[in-house]
Amino acid sequence: MVLLSACGGFQNVQKTTDYEYKYEEAKACFVRGEYRHAATLFSDVLAILKGTIKGEESLFMLALSEYNAGDLETAASYFKKFYQTYPRSRYTEQARYYTAMALFEDTGDPRLDQTGTLEAMKEMQDLMDLYPNSGLKTRAQDAIMRIQDKLVEKEYAAARLYFDLGAYVGNSTSGGSNYEACIVSCENALRDYPYASPERRESFAIMILRSRFQLAQRSVADKQQERYRAAIDEYYGFVNEYPESRYLDDARRILDACERAVRRKGIDLSEQE
Repeated sequence: MVLLSACGGFQNVQKTTDYEYKYEEAKACFVRGEYRHAATLFSDVLAILKGTIKGEESLFMLALSEYNAGDLETAASYFKKFYQTYPRSRYTEQARYYTAMALFEDTGDPRLDQTGTLEAMKEMQDLMDLYPNSGLKTRAQDAIMRIQDKLVEKEYAAARLYFDLGAYVGNSTSGGSNYEACIVSCENALRDYPYASPERRESFAIMILRSRFQLAQRSVADKQQERYRAAIDEYYGFVNEYPESRYLDDARRILDACERAVRRKGIDLSEQE
């Protein structure tokens, strides 16, 4: 009976033409955590209250209701509409922040398309640029790190896929190899995301070393000398940067294998000094 009464009460509020009352009820629904009801009522009053302070608040509260209700794509569009419509509002700074957060939280698995994540990064950077002394600065900086982490994970997943494909040539329609693609992906990630976690940077670095070794092993004879040397160089760069790496044993095995291959081919290792 309570549920039916509540439902009937909401329907009556929806039907009323007293928009001031509907606006107040929308805020009451929001306070009670009834975000779907709040979103419906704020949407109803938006056109009527447009151009007033209450209209401005209605658009912001509509966006916040959608965000709290979990409709992140809709929330992002409303937050963006808000700061574009009311660039000098007291809510504009928050609207920019929540635009970025809604886009970021809506992207899901790092292996999926991250267009929204890139847009979120831009939105958050715009916030930092426009409001350098923002009270949201710490939260925005933390969000940027989390956004970057997600982009890094996407790059890692792509590089790992190239490595796992290995010598498979079915996807190499434009020449090159999966190991070369893996190296390029890892190097780009290390350059583009300097603030990635040390653990993930180490993972990229060892994957480059492993890929250089695999590439040398599978190369034609006239390219092996150059590529084994590149792998040896990569090893020394790796151990200099990560002297206590958890991958040291694997790295040393790669070095030993490269040096044995070089000696078998009569290559002068003194040139590596």
